[in-house]
Amino acid sequence: WRHGSKRPRPILDENGKVLERSISEKRHVLINGVEQGMFIVGRNIDNPVLLFIHGGTAMPEYFLERKYRSGLEEYFTVCWWERRGAGLSYSSNISPETMTLEQWISDTIEVTKYLRNRFGKEKIFLMAHSGGSVIGIQAASQAPELYAAYIGVGQISYQLKSELLSYEYMLQEYRKLGNRQMVQQLEAAPVAMTVPLPASYMRVRDKAMHSLGVGTTHEMKSVMSGIFLASWLCWDYTISEKLAIWRGKFFADKFLWDKMIALDLTRIVQEVDLPVYFFHGNYDYTVSYSMAKEFLSELRAPVKGFYTFNESAHSPMFEEPAKMKQIVQKDILKGASRLADGM
Repeated sequence: WRHGSKRPRPILDENGKVLERSISEKRHVLINGVEQGMFIVGRNIDNPVLLFIHGGTAMPEYFLERKYRSGLEEYFTVCWWERRGAGLSYSSNISPETMTLEQWISDTIEVTKYLRNRFGKEKIFLMAHSGGSVIGIQAASQAPELYAAYIGVGQISYQLKSELLSYEYMLQEYRKLGNRQMVQQLEAAPVAMTVPLPASYMRVRDKAMHSLGVGTTHEMKSVMSGIFLASWLCWDYTISEKLAIWRGKFFADKFLWDKMIALDLTRIVQEVDLPVYFFHGNYDYTVSYSMAKEFLSELRAPVKGFYTFNESAHSPMFEEPAKMKQIVQKDILKGASRLADGM
């Protein structure tokens, strides 16, 4: 295992020198009374600022960025914030009473204000992935004046229903494949529209999804090698920070997983007064593709764009970064939706 570093590696130019106007830092900021950690990375601090809200209840994605390379830092100054209870922001002293979705939304808005003030931007871009999209779209709805656009990646709408659809899909596919062992495991753990989901299903869920290529990425067949190992091999975290990634995940799961999946966002967020864009992988069964598309079609927003990533599962920003760059530069930065799918 790598010991890791107290500071991330700088961005270098072609001569091996620190790129002028670039930024690469790890810092903690007091947000609503709690020290919260973040990485801020970009090739030019004059670029637009983007706040990235990671997925899971508390699963940071900066270490995945270091492995899979989205390229966001080329055209944004990106804040990879690790929210209250997650990764750099995990502490055993965090009060469980503050581990709520409402608190996370408030924290999101405060981090946004910090970034606006620090970089002198009237508005910033907000990108949220998977579980983070539950928080992100609500923050955008509540404070649209702070954001230039909202980008939901693997956007959740009503995750409990999505879990049921995923279960039915996986059971059907494993029956087609003749995988009796997996069929038996899934049949023994039926998913219904109630929480908590069966513990026996949760034990097999990730393996079942990733074996079919419908999990984190289409090519990732193992969470252990694709995520767990990636976190331990990321140089930009110290050993204690790497431990905190996993302690934070299990800490937050206890308080918020059931609440997050039981929330029907289609009833809560019906209008967002700024441009809204959804990126979704064609192979994504971690979060339902069809439900995300329906959510956006019903949502009221001045500009909307849904973008299908045909070679991706749940993480198109890591799986098809070139396509994402084209969409950002031609549509999102211009407040347009010319490249979007037909709704």
